[in-house]
Formats: sequence, structure tokens, C-alpha cells
Amino acid sequence: MPWSTRFAPPIPLPRGRKLVTLKDAIAWLAKEFPKSEHGMKQVQAAAHCVTEAAENGGPLVFPRIGMMQAINRHKPEEFDPKRKSPQLGAAGK
Repeated sequence: MPWSTRFAPPIPLPRGRKLVTLKDAIAWLAKEFPKSEHGMKQVQAAAHCVTEAAENGGPLVFPRIGMMQAINRHKPEEFDPKRKSPQLGAAGK
């Protein structure tokens, strides 16, 4: 799979831009992230998945997930208890 392989749909970025190809994704990681954050696990994982897909034909779902995690690396994880599924077997109690 070449570096020109497109994400479908493109990955949205803050400020309205989008990552369209694997080449866009790796360039964005290298350019937009401060050097101090290049060692973060989310950034390293995203770079690895993008490179793996481009050079070895890996599936595009992994670079997409990695890029989304890198983009959202500073956002706290939110838990909504209303979305929690009911426990199995609790209906009869």
C-alpha cells in the first residue's frame, strides 16, 4: 500500500483541516507535534501504524485509530453512566 493511500473518510483535525492520505498523516505527526511529545506512546503508536500500513500493506483501521488517539491525547476520557449497559442476570433480582 503506497503512502498516497487515502483514508475513507478523511481524519478531521482541530481547526477544520483533514488528513486525507497516509503521507499527510505522517507529515502532520512530524510537523505539528512538539519535539517534547514525539516520545509519547500515542504519537509513537500512530507513527508506527501509519508507517506499517504504507510500507507493509497493513489495514487502514489501525492508522486511523492511532491518529485519533494522538490527536486527542490531552483530552480526558469521559464516562457517561447513562450509556453503561445493564449487568447480565440483574433483570431477575
